[in-house]
Amino acid sequence: MRIRRGEYERIREVLSEADPEEPLTAREILDLLEEHGEEFDSAHQVATVLGREAEMGDIEVIQDQPYRYRLGEGS
Repeated sequence: MRIRRGEYERIREVLSEADPEEPLTAREILDLLEEHGEEFDSAHQVATVLGREAEMGDIEVIQDQPYRYRLGEGS
């Protein structure tokens, strides 16, 4: 799986628009993306993109079963 430039921006835009009250799983985020006409290969791809962004602090990862994700405070 190749991560393409701009994938995080597309995810961030949809999450900002949806403004979920609670952190979401990668599967839930993938479902939201599809509802907004964004195409991603899998929940795994979404999790990979978000995991990389979490290293920069823009995404908070809640390490539970399953992992959950939420936009960071600065988003």
